[in-house]
Amino acid sequence: MRGLAGEDFSVAETIGGVRGLVESMAPGLVFVVVFIATRELVPPLVASLAVAVLAMVLRLVARTPLTQAAGGLVGVLIGVVWAWRSGEAENYFAMGLWTNGAYAVALTVALLVGWPAVGVVVSLLKSQDFSWRTDPAQSARRARYRLATWLWVGMFVLRLAVQVPLYVNAEVAWLGTARLVMGLPLWGLTLWATWVLVREPAAAAAR
Repeated sequence: MRGLAGEDFSVAETIGGVRGLVESMAPGLVFVVVFIATRELVPPLVASLAVAVLAMVLRLVARTPLTQAAGGLVGVLIGVVWAWRSGEAENYFAMGLWTNGAYAVALTVALLVGWPAVGVVVSLLKSQDFSWRTDPAQSARRARYRLATWLWVGMFVLRLAVQVPLYVNAEVAWLGTARLVMGLPLWGLTLWATWVLVREPAAAAAR
């Protein structure tokens, strides 16, 4: 999210480069491939967890920041536990659905109470105040922040609209594929569109 405060934007940097992309997508991809190959529950769970652990180990060995790999490992671990305890492979992806729903609700509430989340994040990143919320002279900026926040709401709702029916119908392979396509790639695209909406010339931003 720090990329929103910059004059330039790089999708590759925001997702952690090729390594970040691989770490984010590999566990889910391995889960889908192994599930399709075996049509069993345990092998894809073990395989995806092993990939996530390997990513963490490689980070530790290379002494590189662990944040992205650690977050991925926690997410995979939750999915593995939910699927294993329920005996249903689709529950590997359940946490992601709940998370998207929670974000969609939270961002919508923030908009309704006059605190568009994108504006709050950008102001904090740029160490600016929140005068744009009420200052008539900054109505254009406020409108951009609102539009950008609605963009994120739309992304989360779109994910749910596509993935919930697949989850309900236990279409595990298609659900996993949708999660991959609508995961980091869609997130990066939405973040870039947000940056386009909120970026300002240096002189304008200083006012």
